[in-house]
Amino acid sequence: MIRYIPFLFVVIWSTGWIVAGFAARYADPLWFLFLRFTLAAIAMGLIGLIMRVTFPRDRRLIGHAMVSGVLIHAVYLAGVWWAVAKGVPSGVSGIMAGLQPVMTAMLAPALLGERISPIRLLGVAFGFFGIVLVLLPKLVGVDPATFDAIKIPLIVNFIGMVGVTLGTFYQKRFVTSGDLVATTFWQYVAASLAMLPLVPLFGAMVAEWNMTLILTMAWSVLVLSIGGILLFMTVLKHGEVSRATAFIYLVPPMTALLAFAIFGETLTTAQLGGMAVTALGVFLATRR
Repeated sequence: MIRYIPFLFVVIWSTGWIVAGFAARYADPLWFLFLRFTLAAIAMGLIGLIMRVTFPRDRRLIGHAMVSGVLIHAVYLAGVWWAVAKGVPSGVSGIMAGLQPVMTAMLAPALLGERISPIRLLGVAFGFFGIVLVLLPKLVGVDPATFDAIKIPLIVNFIGMVGVTLGTFYQKRFVTSGDLVATTFWQYVAASLAMLPLVPLFGAMVAEWNMTLILTMAWSVLVLSIGGILLFMTVLKHGEVSRATAFIYLVPPMTALLAFAIFGETLTTAQLGGMAVTALGVFLATRR
């Protein structure tokens, strides 16, 4: 059963880009994320109480969970959402997100002692090349002068990618015990607290509450922040970090399919070919 969890995670996580698009229409991205993390922490706390989960009392374990939460949730999502809101093209942001499996494969031997075979490295390379093919149409027609105007957002987007990469390593190295529900609760508590200074400094407490935004928030909390993250933590707990993150390559292609189905966006032959290359890359990078 666990072998199918990564693919379920990909389907769920790919809706995050769709959610970000809806949320940006009605709310400041940082304010939305603060509310999302806060509601997710409350929800995970209630789930833990209902399931009678044993929450850790060791300050060291709680601290490790909170550090990984800040890196995986606050630094990553805040960086990406803020950067896109400030003008970073979604295709560029997607390609930068695709650097995570590459960076993970490069750092895994040194940080965790994982052995990365040549076949797996080839899979990582194929996966990244496939993502570029999938996202390339979003970059066509982008004025090169645009990049001069968004240097800082690009740096912030890159910091977000580095944050989630380091957070994944930190999670695998230091958060190895305890119930996933309890761990995720402390992660969202820390992520919510980390957003507190960011909202007044770089955002605004602005949200136009309507049915679309309410449903977007509900999906973000229940499906992405709870379902998606618990699935990813399960994959990370039971496998090598380089294999777990390789499945992230499948997120942009799945998002492109969802955008085609929901928004009627075009889907070119090159994109379909890129999806096939990405799938081959993930197969090579995750096969045992």
